[in-house]
Amino acid sequence: MPLHPRVSEAAVVTVFYLHGFVSSPKSTKVRYFTQMLARPGVDVRCPDFNEPDFRTMTMTRMLDQLDAELAAGPATLIGSSLGGTLAILAAARFGPRVDRLVLLAPAVMFGDPEHHLLPRDQIELWKQRGEFDFFHYAHGETRRLSYAFYEDSLKYDAFGTLFPQPTLIFQGTRDALVNAKDVERFAATRPNVRLSLLDDDHQLIASLPRIWNDVQPFLGLK
Repeated sequence: MPLHPRVSEAAVVTVFYLHGFVSSPKSTKVRYFTQMLARPGVDVRCPDFNEPDFRTMTMTRMLDQLDAELAAGPATLIGSSLGGTLAILAAARFGPRVDRLVLLAPAVMFGDPEHHLLPRDQIELWKQRGEFDFFHYAHGETRRLSYAFYEDSLKYDAFGTLFPQPTLIFQGTRDALVNAKDVERFAATRPNVRLSLLDDDHQLIASLPRIWNDVQPFLGLK
């Protein structure tokens, strides 16, 4: 499938890695891409969306943080899971400041209440309590998140968002968190998107060398 002609231009100089939910800039995939991109001299920046406080995190706050980070633009966005959702929304919102996307198991249905972090009965409990405890892998313990996160996320429809930037998606067929069929439907209607289905789980750790083989030429790197 042909991609946007910008793919053949000079190599990128800045990459933003957008980490997933209950993750951080210290994740395995962040370290991997930072290491691989350092070889050709590409700078990788990974905003910490847990800051200033995980409890008050929202999609709107994440987009605002990225807006400030992209002031110099243009940049490539690599988004993992919820970070992939953020990358999709950012590509549409920030236009020419986003050059291209690499999406790893993107949570394309995240704005749909039926495809959220919790089953509907627990969402109701979250609403009643005002906060909910999630295990935060970056901290190795549970952290509370305000119900405002859920309310705010329903404002955004990643699945229905259109964007012109050339995009690679890598999706595991054994992903228990993001349905591969939903990602296939998302990619099928967008000629600027190329999807690779991999025999892997949500983390895609085992597939990182295979992913890099595609990402390297996609970014114009040798």
